[in-house]
Amino acid sequence: MTNPELRPDGRRADQIRPVCFTLDFVDYPEGSVLVEMGNTRVLCNVSIEESVPRWMAGRGAGWLTAEYAMLPRSTHTRTPRETQRLRGRTQEIRRLIGRSLRAAVDLDLVGERTILVDCDVLQADGGTRTASITGGYVALALALRWLGVEGLAPEAALKAPLAAVSVGVVDGRPMVDLCYAEDHVADVDLNVVMLSDGRLIEVQGTAEREPFSRETLDQLLDLAVGGIETLIQQQIEALG
Repeated sequence: MTNPELRPDGRRADQIRPVCFTLDFVDYPEGSVLVEMGNTRVLCNVSIEESVPRWMAGRGAGWLTAEYAMLPRSTHTRTPRETQRLRGRTQEIRRLIGRSLRAAVDLDLVGERTILVDCDVLQADGGTRTASITGGYVALALALRWLGVEGLAPEAALKAPLAAVSVGVVDGRPMVDLCYAEDHVADVDLNVVMLSDGRLIEVQGTAEREPFSRETLDQLLDLAVGGIETLIQQQIEALG
């Protein structure tokens, strides 16, 4: 007999999908991680360039920026490559990833270098932007570890861990880490980015249909906190 409290993939409402970090997935970047959250798979590569944007030159500080893309067959039907002009969604996600990961690094300690975080979605099953941030942090940690080994930045350049997760309301039930089957019918959709000390970096949310109450928002944030705490623990274990 099926348990009506369980979701389509057998999870509880407060349970995130299985997570896996494969470190050094690509040999060439300073930091490389394949992050898998359920059936969502994102390749996060970090490159370090010995220069900063012109508007930052001479300040002695570094910069971090991010790019995000979905491979054509990362989705159920082919998504054309964005070769001419980026869609609004792509630009928004790039800015979100960059803002989030800048909170994880002390840019004053990395010298006049640009940290480039490339997040490429290999397979999308919901939560690609949050997986990009969560995996991006691990790849960033590897890159900063490399800078430390080379004597180019102190260990303190890497700040507190952070991660991100999606939460939402599906059929009246608040739940964490929505897969695509849940996400595309959600009444409320929220993405939360948080540091390990509980401070929030970003909360993106909308009522897809009916407006939602403050009580529901609090429930969703509680679910997000629990999910992110689990993710950060797994990041720490992956990084050793």
